[in-house]
Amino acid sequence: MDNAIKKDEVFGHPKGLFYLFFAELWERFSFYGMRALLILYMVNALFEDMNKGVADKLAFAIYGGYGALVYFTPVIGGIIADRYLGYRRAIMLGAILFVLGHFVLAIEHPVFFYGALALIIVGNGFFKPNISSLVGSLYERGDKRRDTGFTIFYMGINMGAATAPLVCDWLGRTYGYHYGFGAAGVGMLLGLIVFYFGNRSTVFGDRGFAPSEPLLNEKYLGLKRKHLITLLAFLTVPVFALMLYVYEYKVVADVKMVDIIGSLQAIIILAVLYVIGKTFLEVSKVEKQRLIVVMLLTFFMTVFWAFFELSGSALTLFAERNVDLPSWMGAAATNFINPFFIIVFAVPFSALWTYLSKIKANPITPIKFALGLGQLGLSFFVFAMSINYADESGQVPFLFLWLGYMFMTTGELFLSPVGLSKVTELSPLKIVGFMMGVWFLSSSFAHFISAQIAKLTAIDEMDEIMTDLSQVADPMVGLAAYTDTFQLVAYVALGFGFLALLLSPIIKKWMHGVH
Repeated sequence: MDNAIKKDEVFGHPKGLFYLFFAELWERFSFYGMRALLILYMVNALFEDMNKGVADKLAFAIYGGYGALVYFTPVIGGIIADRYLGYRRAIMLGAILFVLGHFVLAIEHPVFFYGALALIIVGNGFFKPNISSLVGSLYERGDKRRDTGFTIFYMGINMGAATAPLVCDWLGRTYGYHYGFGAAGVGMLLGLIVFYFGNRSTVFGDRGFAPSEPLLNEKYLGLKRKHLITLLAFLTVPVFALMLYVYEYKVVADVKMVDIIGSLQAIIILAVLYVIGKTFLEVSKVEKQRLIVVMLLTFFMTVFWAFFELSGSALTLFAERNVDLPSWMGAAATNFINPFFIIVFAVPFSALWTYLSKIKANPITPIKFALGLGQLGLSFFVFAMSINYADESGQVPFLFLWLGYMFMTTGELFLSPVGLSKVTELSPLKIVGFMMGVWFLSSSFAHFISAQIAKLTAIDEMDEIMTDLSQVADPMVGLAAYTDTFQLVAYVALGFGFLALLLSPIIKKWMHGVH
């Protein structure tokens, strides 16, 4: 580690870690604050003049498309940073796009809505993968402080994610949605300022600079590469905005069109299969089998996220319409429950795995995946059971939402951190970075799938089987639309958990000694 980093230490860690901690805290504050309000804003404000069922389906489609794209762009942003910009420039560019996106979203006019989402999509691509990479670069290989450093960093993520829904919910309910979006923008601006001052100081040492300044300053098409990349980043914004707008046009006009985002994801899947297939032919038998395991784990993770991401869409609307929330909490604020439980359980879970390892009782990875999916299924059973305790107005006790999120979070802790670690251990060395990108793409595919599931909760989905359309006004009919879907999700999640359990002996064998 260079001398600048060695000298600048706080609590035994590089000082740069704490600049990145606060930058990421405020970035996640902005991201999750906006996310908590997004579905409610679309249903209750942007599409308020539409039929309720159509508004719900349209909001779910746009939310799913936005989520799919926002988790797709980090793969591209990571490649651009590695080859050209370096982590620092990429993070700054991403942060600026983020700030613009959040403040544009605060403008009360539909024209700005899709442009704002597109700015956030592109900004996340440059910011998200590279700030984590910069954290890792502060530690030499083999440095025992690395895991603790990332734990501190991820605590910042969850502090921002837990606080933002509460603040933005209160502002949204008290003054209007756009004040909540504005607060998210202020949070991102603070994150940008923190990173800017860290960047101007020596706390990052020589880490995060462009791989080749001469290459970055070479002219291409009449512009220096660094300026060309920035220009292209802004030029992609209207492209992503158009992709999202197509969703609105398809639903409102009820026309059949090419699903641009779905087609993009199909192309990505084919490209991923091509690279994996090519690698499969070039590696040893052990590496082949380990690669199959990574693909299976990624598949199960995609299933998990597809159901988990209902929290920002269908579960938020369920909370608004059918949960008897405390007087101090709106539906957007319920998005704080998951990160709150992450903060509560993260350290105990880490200690639990360490203890079980010492006594040689730590479950192997596929068993953890099976248990995680099982807990996810249990969480949706809790949501579904709430209908048995509803009052005459279709309101269920808040306790069911709280307990359901608790099981969802413990399920997440069984899968997400464990799976991330195994991808690096099991992937062939030549494509470790690529498989990490595929792992993160699972969130992109999951958002797209989640949107299709969320649409099942829209009242219009039940119209065809109703003999008396006046039932739509019955609050219990709306509640049943949610709980029936949640019950279906529970069965499917448990089914996939059982499948992971059945496959665990084979997966264990093909992991060849990796726990």
